[in-house]
Amino acid sequence: MSNKTLAQWSAMADGLQIEARAFIDGEYVAAASGNTRPTINPANGATLAHVASCGPEDADRAIASAKAVFEAGTWANLAPADRKKVMVRWAELIEANAEELALLESLDVGKPISDTLNVDVPSAARTIRWSGEAIDKFYDEVAPTSHDSLALVQRLPLGVVAAIVPWNFPFSTTAWKLAPAIATGNSVILKPASNTPLTAIRLAGLAKQAGLPDGVLQVLPGPGGSLGSHLARHMDVEGLTFTGSTPVGKTLMEYSGQSNLKRTFLELGGKSPNIVFADANLDKAAAMAATAVFYNGGQTCTAGTRLLVERSIHDAFIAKVIEHAKGWMPGNPLDPATSMGPMVDEAQFNTVAEYVRIGLDEGATLAFGGKRVACVDGGHFHEPTIFTGAHNKMRIAQEEIFGPVMTVIPFDTEADAIAIANDSIFGLAGAVWSRDINVAHRVAKAVRVGTMGINNYFGGDMTVPFGGFKQSGNGRDKSMHAFDDYTELKTTWIEFE
Repeated sequence: MSNKTLAQWSAMADGLQIEARAFIDGEYVAAASGNTRPTINPANGATLAHVASCGPEDADRAIASAKAVFEAGTWANLAPADRKKVMVRWAELIEANAEELALLESLDVGKPISDTLNVDVPSAARTIRWSGEAIDKFYDEVAPTSHDSLALVQRLPLGVVAAIVPWNFPFSTTAWKLAPAIATGNSVILKPASNTPLTAIRLAGLAKQAGLPDGVLQVLPGPGGSLGSHLARHMDVEGLTFTGSTPVGKTLMEYSGQSNLKRTFLELGGKSPNIVFADANLDKAAAMAATAVFYNGGQTCTAGTRLLVERSIHDAFIAKVIEHAKGWMPGNPLDPATSMGPMVDEAQFNTVAEYVRIGLDEGATLAFGGKRVACVDGGHFHEPTIFTGAHNKMRIAQEEIFGPVMTVIPFDTEADAIAIANDSIFGLAGAVWSRDINVAHRVAKAVRVGTMGINNYFGGDMTVPFGGFKQSGNGRDKSMHAFDDYTELKTTWIEFE
């Protein structure tokens, strides 16, 4: 927690020394081509830094280094307890540099400084510490064989893993990928989103400072189209983990099949249903309905963008939600009082504005918001927006907008709510609000999503897995289950003479 004011954060930003080079084989280096790409502050349009724009040549060099250190066993063969010490030290260094990391994330992504400092950075540190602490408690198996044989089942690291992370939660999502992959002994090539690379670059330097051997973690900022596809097709990359859009995830799966069938784990899009029954605690449900959509400007894969409301309470409940939406008007991200910042860039702002137009054309009612807000000159600020009079076949109910846009859909019965909730290509998250334990559990079980809240939204921590059903992806981040994605099972069968 920091007591810094807007003026103090702004002054710190003015004096910030930003590292913008790639991190390959333990050193910060320029891209082989010398190319750079500006990274832009979405709150004011200012250029923060000219970041190395890596290409296939850089990837090949990084992969060769990662493979060499893996095959040498420098990290992979280290005792789990010794790997743990390095990862715990890494987490401590994140905490020691929390203000710098939070400021980088806020400037690069447009996230409110109160969120980056109090949520994103502590979450990343906890993820890395938790995974490090867990790794020497992760046992192999002895299978139940006959008396004259012994079968050992071991979990072994994959080798070189490519991690491609998104722009909406770049720091915390990066930690979700790196922590289990590195803890289990893999070498990782991290490709941050091209428009939000700054905390990933800084994180690599802290990893080296913590004692991670050179080549175990490398960071390659660069374009997804060329660099990302090269990593995904590379024959020496044995694992690929990705968080991002469903169309890109499908393409990466194709690349796996076209190359070496690298194990590919995807956390993709969502259009999550937030279901409110008439008997719920409506004040709490209304406050969380607004949070579920407007937190992080709606740029959240789990956002509860479909609000399903029992028809008998529809009007009164939406009035409560609108009152809470007023508290999510965007502002300067460096102001500790700001709850919602800008869209990440102009393209994302234009996408949100286009969906507002689509919603109106489809016949939905714009009950709140829907316009640009002038908070800081040059920024991409959009009002929290609520559509009513909608049905589930509308594009605003079926397609992921990735912005602060809520679509309200009425329902009449429990079966109706379940049918609407499941009528989606996605299956990432959702929630149900009811004081009836039978209704709550029946609905929570019936809705086909990876995470379902009962009388809460955004529930969960490092102890539980996170991921989706259907076209929301496969594999799981967080918890001990994440280790499954980064390890192979090997059986050794011994027969006694």
